[in-house]
Amino acid sequence: MEDNQEKKSPSKWAAMINIPIQMGVIIFIFTYAGMWLDEKYSNGSSTWTIILSLLSVFIALYNVIRQVKNLNK
Repeated sequence: MEDNQEKKSPSKWAAMINIPIQMGVIIFIFTYAGMWLDEKYSNGSSTWTIILSLLSVFIALYNVIRQVKNLNK
């Protein structure tokens, strides 16, 4: 029994360490895409950057909640 619990522990830690990396990548990609869209379709404001960066935060938070729920099972 103890061996089985020890094997599960490192995978949970690895998943927890991976979460901020995933959040950073998601937010960076969406924000970069918003900046690119603002440059390509410039209307004098940074509308695409704001919209896509806020969307990326919500997606990243949803991903974190989903992963934490899966870890607790």
